[in-house]
Amino acid sequence: MGKKLLLLGLMVLFLCSPAMAKEIYIGALADETGATSEVGRDAARGVRECVQYFNDKGGINGNKIKLNLKDYKYDKQLAVQFYKEFKDGKIDMLLQWGTADTEALRATVNQDKMVTISDSFSGHLCNPMPVPKNQTGAPYNFIYSTDYSTNARACLTTWFEEVWKKSDKWKKAREAGKKPKLVCFFQKGCAYCEAPLAAIKDQAAILGIEVGNDQSVGLKDVDSTSQVLAAKNENPTVVWHGNTTDSVVTVVKDAFANGLGADHIVNNWGFDQSLVDRTGEAGEGVIGAAAAAFFGEDVPLMKEVMEYAKKIHPAEKKRDVRTCQAWLKVGMAAAALTEASKKGELSGPAIKAALEGFKDWTLFGVANALGRPPYTLTDKDHRPSGVALVYQIKGKKIQLLKKMDMKTAFKDKWDSWLGW
Repeated sequence: MGKKLLLLGLMVLFLCSPAMAKEIYIGALADETGATSEVGRDAARGVRECVQYFNDKGGINGNKIKLNLKDYKYDKQLAVQFYKEFKDGKIDMLLQWGTADTEALRATVNQDKMVTISDSFSGHLCNPMPVPKNQTGAPYNFIYSTDYSTNARACLTTWFEEVWKKSDKWKKAREAGKKPKLVCFFQKGCAYCEAPLAAIKDQAAILGIEVGNDQSVGLKDVDSTSQVLAAKNENPTVVWHGNTTDSVVTVVKDAFANGLGADHIVNNWGFDQSLVDRTGEAGEGVIGAAAAAFFGEDVPLMKEVMEYAKKIHPAEKKRDVRTCQAWLKVGMAAAALTEASKKGELSGPAIKAALEGFKDWTLFGVANALGRPPYTLTDKDHRPSGVALVYQIKGKKIQLLKKMDMKTAFKDKWDSWLGW
C-alpha cells in the first residue's frame, strides 16, 4: 500500500511540475531570404526577442511560449505548406508576414478558426464582416498597426496640408492656380504594393489632386531611369512609393539625378533608417508612414526593446523600426492569449473575442508605448487605430512630422473606408 501511495504521489508531482505546464504554441512565417528580406530579417529578429522577453517574465499566465518561426522566402506556396505543418502541430495562434500569403490563407484560417496577426496591413484584411466580393469577410485576420490604406491616405493628406499648402517650393504653382499631381511608383502585380492603390487615388480625388500614370518598378530593381523620365513628362508634384526600401532608394536617387522635382511619400515598408543612409541629399524631405516608433527613439518601452536586441542578437549592430513593429505584433498576440487563457480557453473563437474586446489597448498597458496611440477593435472593424505616424527626413534624420488622425479628420468617410 505504501509503495502504491508513493508511486501515486510521484505521478502527481511529475504531472504538476513546471516541465509539464502547457506551452503556448505560436507558428510564425517570416521572410529572411526572399524578396522582402531586407526588412524581413529585422522583423524576424524582433519576434524572437519579444517572445524571449515574455518567457523571461513567466510566459502567458505561467505557460511558456513555444515559437516555431519559418523562413518562407516570400513564397506563397511555401507559406501554405508551413501553415499545414503548424496546424498539424496544433498551434494556438499564427503570425504571418506578407500580403499575398495572408490573403491566400484568409479563407483557410477562417475555416480553421485560427487567429492570425500579420505584418501585412492590407486594408482588405480588416473587414471581419461579409461583403459582396468576400462572402466570408476576414474575421480571424488581425493587424497590429494602421492599415496600408490609412497610411497612404494619411501621408498624402499630410503632404497636402503641410507641404503643398505651406512650402515656398510650391508657392508659385499655388499662386498660378496649378493643381498638385500624384504619380505612383510600385511593382505591378504585387499584392502588397497594390493593396492601398485604390485608397490613395481616392484620397487624391478628395483633396483635389490630379493622378498621373502609374510607373512599375520591381522590388529589386536597381535602375528606374526610364520610369522616372516617363513620370517627368507629366510634371508631378508628389510621388507615392509602394515598394520596400531597396527599390524606393533606387527611385528616390534616380528622381534626384534626373531632376524630377516632385516630393516623395512612402508606405511604411519602404521608409526606414536605411533609406536615409542610402539616399543622402536625395532623401531630404521624404515623408513616410511608420507602424511604430523608430529603434532608439525616445518613447516608452524602447529601453526594453534595445536591451533584448543586444541580449539575443548582440552581433547585429544595425537595427530598425521593424524590430519595434515585431514587439507590437507579439505583444498584441500575447495580450489576447493572456486574456483567453485567464478564462480557461485557448480556442480560436476565444482568442478572437479577446482581441475584439480591446478598448484603448496599449502595449503592456503603457501610454504611447513605442510611439503608438491606443488601439480599439470590435467584431465589426479590425482596424486597430485611425492614427497614422507620419515621419519626415530632415537634416538626414527621421523626425516625427504628425500623428495624423484620419478617423477624426474624415469622420464622415471613415466607416466607408473599411476593407479598402
